[in-house]
Amino acid sequence: MMRAHKLLLAIAGLMLSGSAVAAGHPLPYEYRADTSNLASMQRGARDFMAYCSGCHSMKYLRYNRIGADLQIPEDLLKSNLMFTSAKVGDQIHSAMPADASKAWFGQTPPDLTLETRARGQSWVYSYLRTFYVDGTRPMGVNNLVLPGASMPHVLWELQGWQVKEEAPEGAAEHEGEHHGVPLKLVQPGSLSPDEYEKFVGDIVNFMSYAAEPGKSVRMGVGPKAMVYLLLLLVLCYLLKKEFWRDIKH
Repeated sequence: MMRAHKLLLAIAGLMLSGSAVAAGHPLPYEYRADTSNLASMQRGARDFMAYCSGCHSMKYLRYNRIGADLQIPEDLLKSNLMFTSAKVGDQIHSAMPADASKAWFGQTPPDLTLETRARGQSWVYSYLRTFYVDGTRPMGVNNLVLPGASMPHVLWELQGWQVKEEAPEGAAEHEGEHHGVPLKLVQPGSLSPDEYEKFVGDIVNFMSYAAEPGKSVRMGVGPKAMVYLLLLLVLCYLLKKEFWRDIKH
């Protein structure tokens, strides 16, 4: 009984601490990945390899798995997605040397295979949308979601440059330009804001797939398993009635 009581207290403490963190640091944007959107994941794979794989690896995922799951032919896989390897069975490794990257950025860029599972889809989505100009930072930019981030804004040519707006004196909350996010676009990029949102959404969709490639298969097996169990339940009930018929009489 004492152990159960302690366990309940521990769970309650975790729930309260999680709520407090969520309440103290709300994410600027909410996003739910759609890993059933094959075209979006294909675009996301292309864009991740073009803009992210130079620094970040996905060492728990192989090129041929991407090709099979996302229905990308091997010739297109090699010509459009494979920049650091010639073998489709290889894992996705960054071309950047770990020692050099640590010297340049202060730390080695993390592997991103499981990033959406570790931090959440909305976190990654918000992070990629909330870089802003900050002259006090070594890279000249900062981030609303991860203040002090050492990563440069590698997507600035697409999004453009944003600045952080300070709340007016006496105002309880500053609405800003993006539904309560205090960032203002002062120099447009090559994509419109709507196009950039879709671009980031595609990358997050691909990263969500990469974090759990077997999810679509698992989700497909689930309903079949439930139907099987329901049929088994009916058969077991009928069998039980048959066994107990003679005993009752």
